Amino acid sequence: MKALVTKILYLGIAAMLLIGIEPVFAQNEAEYSVFKGVVKDSNTKEVLANATISVVGQNIGTVANLEGEFTIKIPKSSGAEYIEISYVGYANHKYRIADLSANDEDYYLTSNAISLQAVIVKPNDGRSLILEALDKLKDNYTNEPNAMVGFYRESIKQKRDYLSISEAVVDIYKSSYISYFDGDRVKIYKARKGSNVKKADTLAIKLEGGPNVMLLLDVIKNPDVFLTRQSLDYYSYAIENMVNIDNEENYVISFTPRVILPYPLYIGKFYIAKESKAITMVEFRMDMSDQTKASQQFLRKKPMSLVFTPTSATYRITYKQQNGKYYLNYVRSELKFKCDWKKKWFKNNYTIVAEMAITDRSTDNVVKFPIKESFKSTDVFTDKITSFFDNDYWGAYNFIEPEESIESAIKKFDKQFKRMQK
Repeated sequence: MKALVTKILYLGIAAMLLIGIEPVFAQNEAEYSVFKGVVKDSNTKEVLANATISVVGQNIGTVANLEGEFTIKIPKSSGAEYIEISYVGYANHKYRIADLSANDEDYYLTSNAISLQAVIVKPNDGRSLILEALDKLKDNYTNEPNAMVGFYRESIKQKRDYLSISEAVVDIYKSSYISYFDGDRVKIYKARKGSNVKKADTLAIKLEGGPNVMLLLDVIKNPDVFLTRQSLDYYSYAIENMVNIDNEENYVISFTPRVILPYPLYIGKFYIAKESKAITMVEFRMDMSDQTKASQQFLRKKPMSLVFTPTSATYRITYKQQNGKYYLNYVRSELKFKCDWKKKWFKNNYTIVAEMAITDRSTDNVVKFPIKESFKSTDVFTDKITSFFDNDYWGAYNFIEPEESIESAIKKFDKQFKRMQK
């Protein structure tokens, strides 16, 4: 069993900031329509973070950001008629594309609460449901490879200030869920970044693995973290309640560590569809009760005089059903930690967020691209791409709206760098 399949940090000393500009690829805006909006609760008017927006009958989709904001681009040649918005615990809602406005609009979903009612919950019911879900993996997940397009973003913040934002459109070879010898692969198609270093002695933080890590977090394909039959013995399970996901009733099964191992375990929830027994979502966080064990999972390298203390590591993986099969839809990881220089009075808090949404998918003429073109688990994403910005950089490709636009962030970085040069 692996203790962690996610990121490893590199902490070093930064020297300076370099920002360059490169030309962007031409895109024909006449070939697609663009719609923007904010997903909200119809009753409270509160925003619904990370809602899923998909084109009905197509493999096109995106995910709203933490503020509920989204942008979706739909090829005019697709013949699509509706978009559908879904969120955990809410009824799906379809909107006719012909009625949508190009301006920002609010899109409302209605809560759809489900109770366990007269269900008799036994101590082993949670574990039994997970075992049933494992037995049905071959029925619920695709048994053929898929070619996917994803949008990947990683950001690093010191307190409330961005140190870097990097993002890319990526090509993905997603192997069959029933093939254990054919691994997933990802390569960068188009990418950009911005970096900000405010002082010469500021930590340079690099995230290893990039979009490759997002694929490793697909726990259905890579069950080593906590979904092997052996690892089930390490946890206690309980059925908490039921929620609506994509108009399906789902059991919510919590899990907590019941043993102590040399590496940290996890605390989280499985969401399992009542009828199909498919795992539709997993949310979990690392058990930080032993700081020493937790720290050892992340660091590749750091200065001797630096004390690194992780404070939280949370993860979320969602799957989308289409034509009776479930496919990877969205992956998010967030790591928070503190860095304390010995013999100094100050500490700095950092947050690293990495997320990837699947925006397109095909099963036609799927070709596994060569390993030499693939992004490796030891690669550093920010070292592979160049810094620049453009308002229409992504063209026809779907992306996740950032909480702060990358154009705005990079412009701030650029102004900061110019002040440093004076």
